[in-house]
Formats: sequence, C-alpha cells, structure tokens
Amino acid sequence: MRHPKRAVRVLFVCTGNICRSPMAEALFRNKVAKEGLTEWITVDSAGTGAWHIGETPHQGTQLILKALNIPFNGIKARQLEPDDMSRYDWILVMDQENQDAVKRLSPDAHNVFKVLEFADVFDQNVPDPFYTGGFEEVYRLLDQALDNFLQVLTDGQN
Repeated sequence: MRHPKRAVRVLFVCTGNICRSPMAEALFRNKVAKEGLTEWITVDSAGTGAWHIGETPHQGTQLILKALNIPFNGIKARQLEPDDMSRYDWILVMDQENQDAVKRLSPDAHNVFKVLEFADVFDQNVPDPFYTGGFEEVYRLLDQALDNFLQVLTDGQN
C-alpha cells in the first residue's frame, strides 16, 4: 500500500470518548500499523463531553478489541478542544449529534465528516453502544468504514 503524499493526522470523535471513538482509534491504529504507515498517519480520539475524562475505554469496547488482538494501550478519554480543529487534518465523528457539536466549536471547519460516509450504509450514524450494548455492530460498521478511509488516504485523495 502506498503512503499518503504528506503526514496526516486523524481524530475520531464521539460523545464520551469511551465507546465508539476509542474503538475507532484502536482499530485504525492497528490498520495503519499493519500497512507500515505509522510514520505517516497519526491517530487520536476525543469526546464532545467531559463526563469520562481520563477513563480507559468502556468494558464492551475492551472486550471486542481484546478478542481481536487489537491493542488499545494508552487510550484514555479526553474532551475535544478548540485547538483540535486545526491540529487534525481529518475529524471523523460518529453521528449527527457529534457533528453538530464539532461544528458549533468551529462552524467553518471543512475537515469534519461522519466516519460512515466511508462505508456502504444507508444510516451514517454509528449507534452508541453505551445505550444499545451493540459493540459488535459498532465494530463491523467501523471496520468497513476504516478500510475504505485508509484507502482514500493512501490513494492520494487527501
């Protein structure tokens, strides 16, 4: 796989930064590492709210990642900061509520997308397993979207 034309910074955002966005961060880091692109692609995650700052990923997220041997060491919840808008090339949110919150922080941002815009799905909102318990479904949705997103980055479309 080719590398991007330049270094790229990617931020995944959900509500509390303990379920969906840390799963996306760990999963995407793993995909990037397998392709030998860690020098080119930096990955992080954040939440729109401050409820879980400093916490490790939710037990449901941890169970999925452990079962798939995907490392998540070092991932701790943090809140989205205004500086993140300019520090990251891509800000991939999990749902419309997250996208609205990010856009309130930076109305002119052109680097904010729903992560499922990169998946072949009708509903572009990743369901929140904090409420639904559907961690496996979240993994399946993110896995497809992140494969496609990595392809976009390495095909020089960034």
